[in-house]
Amino acid sequence: MEYMFDVGFLGTRAPYFMDIVVVIVGLLPLLIGASIWLAIKAEYRLHHITQSVLFAVTAIILIYFEFGIHRAGGFEYYMKESSFNLTVGFYLLIVHIIIATVTMILWMSTLYFAKADRKRKALPGLYTSSHKKAGQRVALGIVLTSFSGVGIYWILFMA
Repeated sequence: MEYMFDVGFLGTRAPYFMDIVVVIVGLLPLLIGASIWLAIKAEYRLHHITQSVLFAVTAIILIYFEFGIHRAGGFEYYMKESSFNLTVGFYLLIVHIIIATVTMILWMSTLYFAKADRKRKALPGLYTSSHKKAGQRVALGIVLTSFSGVGIYWILFMA
């Protein structure tokens, strides 16, 4: 597991694990967009599979990130080398954590209700509109999480 803390591949001060996390978080809005496009094209089975896989990968990356951060010494450890103000960085981190947590909960509930609605033969169909609105909220949360996550990476390893 020591490879996690080797110098990353993006050319910043970040360790390897943070470069992996930021690349996936940065690509997540595009991947979600592709999955939504599948639903628009009525490829519901593929949409379901891609959403489930993306959620699982995101949860695994979140665990990997948390493990790496806590093992390394936490947010303040990485902020030592940053020229960014610690207090402002900490508040931005709190906002990012709130957005990410709410997004993961909304995403999980959207997947859960979509599965139940599909079993009742109400999706696609009766609940399509509410599922679409829930999906739009999740997609917005993912975009905000992605931008704020990349911003935190910049604060920690590039500023």
